[in-house]
This record gives sequence, C-alpha cells and structure tokens, in this order.
Amino acid sequence: MLQVIRKDEESVESLVRRFNKKVVQSGILGEARRKKYFEKPLSKTEQREIAIRKRMRKEQKMREMLGIK
Repeated sequence: MLQVIRKDEESVESLVRRFNKKVVQSGILGEARRKKYFEKPLSKTEQREIAIRKRMRKEQKMREMLGIK
C-alpha cells in the first residue's frame, strides 16, 4: 500500500501530484488494468514469438522514421 505523508505547509495539489507520481512509478495502475480481464496463460514459446514480432515492428518503424532500408 502506498503512503504519502504531507510535508509542512505543503499544498493539497502538491500532495496529490506526489501520490500520483508514486502510483505510476510503482506500476499498480497498469497491473490493475491488466487484471481487469482474464487472459489465457501463454506458453514460453508463444511469449517469445510475440516479443520477437514486437521487436521487429519497432525496428521497422525506426528504420522508416530514419529513412533507412
């Protein structure tokens, strides 16, 4: 559980901003979004194949942005 302690003479806006920053850094929100819907567990080979496809797409986009073939 995240906890943010209010500093002396700190505004509420600043306190909320620090709390939001901690939430983002901890990854709680992303994890909650992933767990919102059930996903079938993937095997190691399926995970590898997906990672390879993502990496290739990313590399292709970078090449297009830089104008390299």
